[in-house]
Amino acid sequence: MTKITVNGVTTTNTPEQEQYEFFTDRIGGKTKRYCQYDYRHTDGKLFSCVKPSLDACRQARDEWVADKNRKADISTGNRAKKHVER
Repeated sequence: MTKITVNGVTTTNTPEQEQYEFFTDRIGGKTKRYCQYDYRHTDGKLFSCVKPSLDACRQARDEWVADKNRKADISTGNRAKKHVER
């Protein structure tokens, strides 16, 4: 399995590439499992998070991408047009 990082630097370099790995952490006598997740967007920006599951990481990524798209639409003037009934 490819490591998600080498010397603390992400190995997720290709646009639309996702990588993840699971790890456990023991705090106060409780052991919890987490997913470390990296995703490289088509614009080259990196999204990275740690969540309890891969599904939670992907949901956070989807929200991040949707927010980026909304901001890009606003900055370029491509706002969604609302249909108005008359």
